[in-house]
Amino acid sequence: MALHVMEEANRCLGCKVPQCQKGCPIATPIPDVIRLLKAGQLDAAGRMLFENNPMTTVCSLICNHEGQCEGHCVLGRKGTPVHFSVIENYISSTYASKMVKGPAPSNGMKVAIVGSGPAGLTIAILMARYGYQVTIFEGKDKIGGILRYGIPEFRLPKTILDDIQYRHLELKGIKIRPNTRIGDAIQVDDLFRDGYKAIFIGTGVWKANTLKIKGESFGHVHYAINYLNNPDVYKLGERVVVIGAGNAAMDVARTALRHGSRQVTCFSVTKKLAASQYEASYAQLEGVDFQLNRKPIEITDDGVIFRDVIEGEDGSLTEVEGSDALVPADSVIISISQGPQNTITRTTSGLEANARGLLMADENGHTSRPGVFASGDAVNGARTVVEAVAHSKKVAEAMHAYIQSTLEDAE
Repeated sequence: MALHVMEEANRCLGCKVPQCQKGCPIATPIPDVIRLLKAGQLDAAGRMLFENNPMTTVCSLICNHEGQCEGHCVLGRKGTPVHFSVIENYISSTYASKMVKGPAPSNGMKVAIVGSGPAGLTIAILMARYGYQVTIFEGKDKIGGILRYGIPEFRLPKTILDDIQYRHLELKGIKIRPNTRIGDAIQVDDLFRDGYKAIFIGTGVWKANTLKIKGESFGHVHYAINYLNNPDVYKLGERVVVIGAGNAAMDVARTALRHGSRQVTCFSVTKKLAASQYEASYAQLEGVDFQLNRKPIEITDDGVIFRDVIEGEDGSLTEVEGSDALVPADSVIISISQGPQNTITRTTSGLEANARGLLMADENGHTSRPGVFASGDAVNGARTVVEAVAHSKKVAEAMHAYIQSTLEDAE
C-alpha cells in the first residue's frame, strides 16, 4: 500500500496553479499535502487534511473523485490522473489513529446540533474547536446519518464512523443524545430556553420520493432509502428491478447482489445514467444490467410494466405508445432521491421552508429564525458529502460570528 501511494505521489507535477484543488469542492490543498508526504512528514500532511476537512477519511472513499480532484488533474488530459483518493485515504486513515488531543478550553457557551450526518458532524467538530460545549441530537441510535444508514458497508465501513465518534466527538467532549428527534418531545424553543446560544439543523432528507403510479403500495415494492437503512431485513428474491440510475441506485443494486439476488436491473428514463461512471462501472462489473429510455407505467404483482421513451436532442422525452411490456420481478426498489420529513418546520414558529419542504437559509446558513442555522441536504436537497462539508465550514464561521455579536450586543 505505502509503495503504491508513494508511486502516485511521485507522479504529481506540483502545479503552481493546481487544477485538482480547484476541482475539489472543499479546496483540499492537494499539492501541499503531497509535498509533505514525499518529505516524510505524514503527520503534518494528516493534520492539514483534517484541519481542512474533518470528514477526510470519509471523503477519501466516497467522493466523486473522477468529477472533482482527479477529474481536473492535468495528467488526466492525455493519460492517467494522479489518484489522490488513494493518497488521501492512506494519509488520513494512518494519521487518524494518532489523534488523541482532548477538548479545547471551554468558553462556557452551549450550541445544539440537530442531526449527525456529514453536515452536523462537521459543524459539531468545528464549533468544539472554538471551545463551545456541543450537544448532538440524533434521531437514530448511532451517529452518521446518511453515511451510516444510506451508504453500504462495502463502500464506507462503519468502523470509520465509530472512529470519528471516538476521536472527533468523545475525545473533544461533544455530547450525543441518540434516539432524540427534535420536534417531538423536545422542540427548538426548549433548546433556547435551556441556554443554547445557537442551533444548527442538519436533519438530511429521509422521505422517499414516489413515482405516484399504480401498484406502488404492493408488498414487494420498497424505497432505496429504506432498503439501504437495513438491507438484512429484506427478502428480495432472485429478480430485482431498481427504478432509478443514480449513485444510490448503484448502491441498492450492488447490495441486492450481495444479499443473494441473482438478476438485478436498473432502469433509467434517460439514455445517460445519473450515477458517476465510477459507480456505474463497478455495478456493471458485478453483474448489474441497465435498461435505458424505459419509463415505469405500472407495478403489478409479477413485475413492472415499462414503456419505451424516445429522447430528443433537446432533452425532451416522448413516450412510445404501444411499447408497454412487463419486466418480471420478485421485488421492486424505487430509487428516485428523497425529500425532507419536515418535523422541525411543523413545530417551530418562524422557521420557513420552501415548496419542497427544504429549509430556507442564506449562503451562510442563516435561517428565518434568529439563532437557527442550517446546511447540507436539509437546505439543498440530496447532494454529495463533500458539498455538505464545504458549505458547513462557512456555516460554522457564521454561527460563531452570530454568537459573538449577541454577546457584544448584551454588553
